[in-house]
Amino acid sequence: MYKVMLVDDDYPVLEFLSESVRWEAYGMAPPTLHMDGEDALGHAIRDMPDIVITDIGMPDMDGLTLIERIREMNPNVRAAILSCHSQFHYAQQAMKLEVQDYLLKDALDPTELDALLRRFKSSLDEERLACRQREQLRRMLDRSREKMKEAFIRGTIHQPILHPEAWLQELKSFGLRTDNAVFLPVLAHVDHMRQAWKRFLDEDVLRYAIHNVIDEITSGRPEVAHFSYSARRSIFVFAFERSLKINPHDEAAACVRDVLHHLRRTLKLSMSFIIGERCAAPRELQKELADLLDCGGQRFYLEEGAVVKKHPPAYAGIELFRYYDRAKEEFRNTLLDRQADALSAVVRRWIGFIRDNPRPPEVIKDWVLKLALDLKLKVQALQYFQPPFTAEALHREIFEIDSLSELEIWLVEYLRSLRPVVDGILQTGSRPEILQALQYVTANMDKKIGLDDVGAHLHMNPSYFSRMFKKETGETFTDVVIRMKMDRARELLDTTAYSVGQIGDMLGYDNQSYFIKTFKSIVGVTPMEYRRSGAAAR
Repeated sequence: MYKVMLVDDDYPVLEFLSESVRWEAYGMAPPTLHMDGEDALGHAIRDMPDIVITDIGMPDMDGLTLIERIREMNPNVRAAILSCHSQFHYAQQAMKLEVQDYLLKDALDPTELDALLRRFKSSLDEERLACRQREQLRRMLDRSREKMKEAFIRGTIHQPILHPEAWLQELKSFGLRTDNAVFLPVLAHVDHMRQAWKRFLDEDVLRYAIHNVIDEITSGRPEVAHFSYSARRSIFVFAFERSLKINPHDEAAACVRDVLHHLRRTLKLSMSFIIGERCAAPRELQKELADLLDCGGQRFYLEEGAVVKKHPPAYAGIELFRYYDRAKEEFRNTLLDRQADALSAVVRRWIGFIRDNPRPPEVIKDWVLKLALDLKLKVQALQYFQPPFTAEALHREIFEIDSLSELEIWLVEYLRSLRPVVDGILQTGSRPEILQALQYVTANMDKKIGLDDVGAHLHMNPSYFSRMFKKETGETFTDVVIRMKMDRARELLDTTAYSVGQIGDMLGYDNQSYFIKTFKSIVGVTPMEYRRSGAAAR
């Protein structure tokens, strides 16, 4: 809503204007009231208004001076003056300040005020629309340029450079100094990409946000150009004059550390950087860029925010799967012991063991995938309960992870997601009907589930089943179904970018408002508030 400021040393006038106008009908918030120009100016410095309606004759600072001072800070403020007949000559002076209108206090006509506010709203609406259109055009141009840069860097890496001079000219068009230059490429990886996706919800938004921050740092610097390669990876190409007596590696490292600092401060994101070797010619740079993209082994073991030179990874000679049974037993016992803090400690200890004895990333991911699947089968073996995970989903999630630190976070989240399932099984006693009912709920999360449904599935009278379930568990079946669905909703809000409506559909709610109301009654906040609070905490 538009912000309005009323200024007059006659309080009854302020009170009349404030209370006699339905400000919200004009898309305006209730106005702030000020009895002198100095107070109004101080408020404007803290919170700039869109509209100022002020008296002229006031002690300390008159209305014309107030408008002039506010216009120095924001030339687009709409202004109108309140005037008495004896002050009409002031109104004429106000026209020089491009004050849009004036009102005579002694003959204040509500229709005149209505017309004034409508004009202000119309002009402000037009200005906002024009600003949005300009911003959209600017973003379209920026994104078009970024697409061109991405196509250029991908072409450089994956296609032969047939005409080096033409290639250099195209590189120069992106603002990079190429004359008599030696090149130094740097590959950047977004750390904890899964968490970043959850926060930004859209890959394009994430890429655009990262580009904007990096562009602020590199814009106008002829020695560096930034290229987006994918949502996860970016490439910096530095160019230094051959004759300069500087250390290119140190210069590049300082620049990317500056980028890292600003990403952390503005977006709460981190990147890791691998600095390549110096290249004297386009085809040398092409080969070095390809080598950097092939540094998955080195990248996998980088700490968050690392800035390092490229080097081949040194893998340990141990056979990781020799330790598999010990790890599986330790994780299984920790799950069954139901000690919340112990899960993180066990994961941290085994990830530390892997870091101290590095193996190729594919081996580590196979080891973790086997562990996740075996623990899933162990949970299923507890009275045939079916956790809400598939082998395909686990494989996809694990093999999309590109760093050991992110794999550690994933494994902790996965084990924690198993805990409610295990707890539920251990709390339900030994009645097979109870466990079969819970299994039925888990397998039919996308449907409406009532007593008649589960009674038919178990070939039991619904009323008898309801009494038995309450006796065995201490909860009604309906309450347990709702709680299980809301637990699943929280998991989907935490781990996916699905909209609230999509999640409601996936859980059998055809009425989004009812789903939101149910979620809030269980969790205490709406689904979007829950997702935002989780993103803020991360």
